[in-house]
Amino acid sequence: MYATAFCPYCVRARHLLEQKGVTWEEISIDNDRERFQEMTRRSNRVTVPQIFIGEVHVGGYDDMAALERAGKLDPLLAHA
Repeated sequence: MYATAFCPYCVRARHLLEQKGVTWEEISIDNDRERFQEMTRRSNRVTVPQIFIGEVHVGGYDDMAALERAGKLDPLLAHA
């Protein structure tokens, strides 16, 4: 997950992942132009968080929350 320290959507994404009991790699883009450019290349987006499960680009927090509501997040996490 590409994130910044204080982004409210990043905080929500962390909380949801914690509730799921999964571990994740967080890539901070705070003051890191190279990581920001990497994120935009991979996701085609400039907002945080940008969440990848395995090689699947989930999107941001709202996208991940929608997967959770649809019952599609757990199967995706299980296959990562």
